[in-house]
Amino acid sequence: MSSNSNSSNKLVVPSAREAMNKFKMEAANEVGVNLKQGYNGDLTSKQAGSVGGQMVKDDRGLRERPEVSCLSTLGLF
Repeated sequence: MSSNSNSSNKLVVPSAREAMNKFKMEAANEVGVNLKQGYNGDLTSKQAGSVGGQMVKDDRGLRERPEVSCLSTLGLF
């Protein structure tokens, strides 16, 4: 796979990284998955999918966070 500098998973606003990590940890707690800081490669696909699914389900909450609301204003989120 070639590297693509236009990858859609890069945060446009670097200061949003902390808010995204907090959001991910909250989603993991809601579904009972114990995430640790850094690498979580020991999670099963089911666990990782449940965290991602919860994040999608709760993405409205992320949009309302003051740290990230600027992305919506800019049309980036």
